Amino acid sequence: MTTIKTFVFNPFQENTYVLFDETKECIIVDTGCHSQEEQQELSNFIEENGLQPKLAVITHGHVDHVMGVAYIQKQYKLDIAGNPEDLPLLQMATTQAMMYGMTIDDVPSISINLNEGDVVAFGNTKLSVIQTPGHSKGCICLHNSEENYLLSGDTLFRGSIGRTDLPGGNYEEIIESIKDKLLPLAPETRVYPGHGEPTTISWEKENNPFLT
Repeated sequence: MTTIKTFVFNPFQENTYVLFDETKECIIVDTGCHSQEEQQELSNFIEENGLQPKLAVITHGHVDHVMGVAYIQKQYKLDIAGNPEDLPLLQMATTQAMMYGMTIDDVPSISINLNEGDVVAFGNTKLSVIQTPGHSKGCICLHNSEENYLLSGDTLFRGSIGRTDLPGGNYEEIIESIKDKLLPLAPETRVYPGHGEPTTISWEKENNPFLT
């Protein structure tokens, strides 16, 4: 059984997720910790729970989701997994941060490519990769069909969708990604987005104004 711990980090109020199961192996998804206090909060949780980090996953390359990737890689010697379409965004991350008056370390490059149908595994847990371009070219979601949960990055939010006016964004693509790949998932699938509160596929089908 997967435990999902949510941290809300950085001025963009981004959701960083630590996923672990009974083996104590874990992955960190969208490491957004920016300040030393946030970095310490993340590390304290990992250490206090005896977790063994195995991988850092990036759902997409926008700066708010990668601010802590350099830290987490250095701290735990992790590979970085994500879709290669977003490599240009990772290379631009320090410049993006400066535009918002912030500084970050250079974001490490992706060392494990994740494409449609690939599997992210840790402990006894497996997550399937779903490519969902639209918020950026390389957006991915992570889906566990056994426990019915989805990490949706910035593709799908409660009652909303990801912005399409940022680098790599395309409105038609994100709508197609959601309708063709996410809405067909089991209605009870719990959705953990990159910002804001969790939701479910059934709730979004009935209430999301972008999807009617």
